Amino acid sequence: MPGWKRSLLFIALAAFVAGVMFAGGYLLVNDLKSHRIAPLNNVASAMPGVSPETVADIVDKAGPAVVKIDTVVVRGGSGLDPFFDDPFFRQFFGRPFGFVQPHEEHGLGSGFIFSPEGYIITNEHVISGAQKIMVTIQGFEKPLAAKVVGADYDLDLAVIKVDAGRPLPTLPMGDSDQTRVGEWVVAIGNPFGLDHTVTVGVISAKGRPVTVENRHYKNLLQTDASINPGNSGGPLLNLKGEVIGINTAVAQAHGIGFAIPANTVKEVLDQLLKGNSRSRPWLGIQMQSVTPEVAAYLGLPSAEGVLVVNVIPGSPADEAGLARGDVILQVDNQKVRNSEDLLSIIQQGKVGQRVNLQVFRGGRVRGIAVTLGEKPPQWR
Repeated sequence: MPGWKRSLLFIALAAFVAGVMFAGGYLLVNDLKSHRIAPLNNVASAMPGVSPETVADIVDKAGPAVVKIDTVVVRGGSGLDPFFDDPFFRQFFGRPFGFVQPHEEHGLGSGFIFSPEGYIITNEHVISGAQKIMVTIQGFEKPLAAKVVGADYDLDLAVIKVDAGRPLPTLPMGDSDQTRVGEWVVAIGNPFGLDHTVTVGVISAKGRPVTVENRHYKNLLQTDASINPGNSGGPLLNLKGEVIGINTAVAQAHGIGFAIPANTVKEVLDQLLKGNSRSRPWLGIQMQSVTPEVAAYLGLPSAEGVLVVNVIPGSPADEAGLARGDVILQVDNQKVRNSEDLLSIIQQGKVGQRVNLQVFRGGRVRGIAVTLGEKPPQWR
């Protein structure tokens, strides 16, 4: 191709690219003007009625009371005579069969100070089983050692304490019952070890039940503010700077976070400060909610109740004669529609309390009395 033709082709291509870029830029500006694309640095446009300064002021005021929690849990160990783990013995004979080398597992979470004396609220799962708890507080050169004051597995709440030698900044507790769906909230924590990360969102729903392994959360606040590992135990704040929830990273779905309502904390705070945890009434069954398919198979009139999938040997249910395949319809005349209903009723009971179950078995309804027991550690 002659040189002059290549030059003309190059000029034409350049003009075409420039035109595309100009048109794209024009459309982008129009999108920004019409609010179809919100400027990333314009918080006010993303939060109608809320200025960026509002969030910044909340963070400035609350930040010093939000702490980072590092934990160490030691796992493993031989459980044998120390002689067998002696370096000289291992030099000639190696490690005995079944020996597990002790190792440290490091955990990370958040919390907030609620008392100038150094009392801190966090999640129970953040500090569970930890042999060492270190708390990083703004204004201190080194982390401070903390001890567990009280913890509640079922509610996933714990109080720990540091001795700082001086009064510490605190956060006030708000009224989570007054929080409305759609209200703006601010989450502060240490996700993935990144100190004092701030995320903003709204309350998406209230009273959400969530089950994670053996832990049953009954009344969580749902938010679209990002809550990731390391955020657990940190505060969820309203625009007054009050704590309305304790962030709990339990969701697997993207864009969904949960928090334990502040009023739940208030209900048990005195017990936690005294080092007491609530008794854990226990029936001793593995269960599932009745589905339409189960109801049709068993001949139940409706898809309500709880199917007993398994009875744990030696449990209160076992001693009372509950059997696999039974369907629990009522507890002390309270209707049981699903597993959440049954869990709620049992957890509101007391260890040693006698309850009367209405049970569907073999095509008919019968009554069975059960004395609630204390839930064993292996089932918590």
